[in-house]
Amino acid sequence: MRWWDIDSVLGLEKDLFPEDAWSRGMFWSELAHARGPGSTRRYLVAELDGRLVGYAGLASSGELGDVQTIAVARDQWGTGLGARLLTELLRAATAFECAEVMLECRVDNVRAQRLYERFGFEPIGFRRGYYQPGNVDALVMRLTTAPDSGTAAGPTPERGTEING
Repeated sequence: MRWWDIDSVLGLEKDLFPEDAWSRGMFWSELAHARGPGSTRRYLVAELDGRLVGYAGLASSGELGDVQTIAVARDQWGTGLGARLLTELLRAATAFECAEVMLECRVDNVRAQRLYERFGFEPIGFRRGYYQPGNVDALVMRLTTAPDSGTAAGPTPERGTEING
């Protein structure tokens, strides 16, 4: 993801998460931390026919990775794009030498929960009222990376949509 992607990302963000969308400033702040030597953040965009159709981000600190965001345009649901984005984030977690990857997911977002479970994420708790202003709880999930292979667990989905960092 680059600064020139922010307007398209914001449009998708507001469509998918109208109550708790990230602000322009939040994306700028994340991108500011994602550049430069020794960066421990990775942000991606996915484009199809020149149109931004998804984005994702990961931050890491020490051996812990945290999926910051994953979003896929509604017309791309069921195409495997979310799995491709998550695969790329887990590759970044491996490169950052993360032993665990965490995430929060709205408790009412069953589609996302199924995706994360397919990759080996397991529910470990809740954050009450995490998503504001709707006061929606978050399901906290964790993936322990595969110690013997040096890579994060998860399926390797088919390719197709162009994913750029």
